[in-house]
This record gives sequence, structure tokens and C-alpha cells, in this order.
Amino acid sequence: MPSQRKWKRVLIERGIEIILLLAALSSVLTTFGIMEILIVESYNFFLKVAELRNTTPISFFLGEFLNEREWSPLFEGGKFGILPLLTGTLVTTGVAIAFAIPIGTIISIYLSEFASSRTREIVKPILELLAGIPSVVFGYFALTAISPALQAILLAVQKYFMPDLGEFEYFLLPGFNMLSAGLAIGIAIIPLISSISEDAMRSVPLQMREGSYATGATRLQTALRVVLPASFSGVIAAYILGISRAIGETMIVAIAAGLQPNYTWNPLESAATVSAYIVQVSLGDIPHGSIEYDTIFIAGLSLVSMTLILNIIGYFLSKRFREVY
Repeated sequence: MPSQRKWKRVLIERGIEIILLLAALSSVLTTFGIMEILIVESYNFFLKVAELRNTTPISFFLGEFLNEREWSPLFEGGKFGILPLLTGTLVTTGVAIAFAIPIGTIISIYLSEFASSRTREIVKPILELLAGIPSVVFGYFALTAISPALQAILLAVQKYFMPDLGEFEYFLLPGFNMLSAGLAIGIAIIPLISSISEDAMRSVPLQMREGSYATGATRLQTALRVVLPASFSGVIAAYILGISRAIGETMIVAIAAGLQPNYTWNPLESAATVSAYIVQVSLGDIPHGSIEYDTIFIAGLSLVSMTLILNIIGYFLSKRFREVY
């Protein structure tokens, strides 16, 4: 009897191990499947355009694709320069992280080091509720609330500091602009950054805080000079996740930033991002297998490549500054 129970327990444990292994492999195989589709379809896109341009795929990639400042594949004789979509993505992401990282870090420091248990129990669910709001709601919030507010602020600044200029064009913010879209994305990723950063800071041993207090440091000095550096790897991971979410954001930029690909680094102008272009093409009547349809795959591959580079950077930074307690 004991031998039978032993073998039964071994079989159950082996079965659980196999199930867990299959669950882990499923995510890996799904990732490889997505990458395989993007790479194959993108290669077919390069072959078709190279044949159309009477050149080689490598020449097209290094020439028009990476250097052309016009993206208009949906029109006859279209251009295939990816730069307008990349600049739109980078500008909106830059605005988002410039807004979200300071605020998210301040919130995480407050919740970890200064807030009482009751305050933390109230604020944390509110942040998690904010993270659950659909992105389409943030998009319309940016279009109907943030953009009008920014227009009013810029107009007030102009009238106060430069009243003799009239309606100066630089201060006329269009309804669709990357600034309001970036701010809305920043609001959306604040809960992600603050929650992960706060968890990293709370994992710092209490003895480190007590040692800092014993030397005469204040709570603020302890938070900034002891806790924050000790949890730097976790905070960096939160930043990378927030930036990745901002890069891949779709509905906010599609609604608030516009769908016209413009090569510009000015956040006060409208522009399309990579994800917004994918939405635009996916909703149209583009025939399957055409060059226009294949552009969504090269756009998706560009987006995945940007996220992959960020994750690699985040991995090495986390490994470099990781503290083991």
C-alpha cells in the first residue's frame, strides 16, 4: 500500500509539472507564432515594393523605407517611408512618459513611505480603478476635455504675454494633436508605474530604513537616498512597462492625435502613430494580399521591434542594478 500511494503521488506531481510546462510553452510558442507571421508578411511586403520600384528589398529598406519622410501607401503611387509613423509614436510616448514617470514615482514614494495604512487602502483601489478604464474613454476625454483646456491655456498665455500679436498661428492648437493624446496616455499609465514602483519600494527591508533614521536622516532623505536607490531595478522595470504600454497604445492616439501621417517633432501638431495606422487600415476595405494590406504587418513589426528593444534595455538595467536581500 505505501508503495502504491508513493507511485500515485509521483504520477500526480509529474502530471502537474507537465501541465505547468505546457502552460509556459504556450506563451512562448504564441510569441514565436506572432513573430513568424510578422516577419514573413513583412518580407513579402518588401519583395512586392522592391519589384514595383525595380530595385532590391535591401535597397528599398535602407533607402525609401528608412529615409523617406512621407507615408501614403493607400494612394496611387504611394510613398513607403516609415519615419512619419515612428515620429508620431515617439512624440506621443515622450509626452506620456514625461508626464507619467514623475507623477507615478511621487505617488509610489508617498504610498510606500509616507501614507498611513488607511490612506493606502483608499488610494490603491482608486489607482487600480483608473487602470481599468477603457482606452477609448481616455481618447474621448483627451479630445473633449484636454484639447479644449490646452487651447484655452495657450490662448491665455498669448493674450497675457503677447497681446499685440493677434491670433498667432503657433498658439492655435488644433483639435487633434499629439500633446493631448500624450497626456491622456500618461494618465492611463500612471497606475501601472506607481503600483509596480510602490511594490518594489515596499520590498526594501525595514532595517535599511531604520539604519538611515539612526544616522539622523529624515523620512524624505531616507526615501530618496536609501529606498529609491535600493529599489531601482524594480522602478526601472515599472518605467519600461509604462513606456511599452505607451508605445503600443491604440485608441487614444487614433481618437485624439489624428490619422494623418505627418513627419513632425512638434507635439502641438496632429500626426498618426504606428498603432493608429494599423487601426485605420484594418477598418477599411483594403483587399487581402495587396501591398496596402501588407503595410500593417511591417507597421506591426516596427512596433514590436521598438518594444523588444525597450524590454532588452530594461532587462540589462534591472540585472545591473538588482539588489538581493
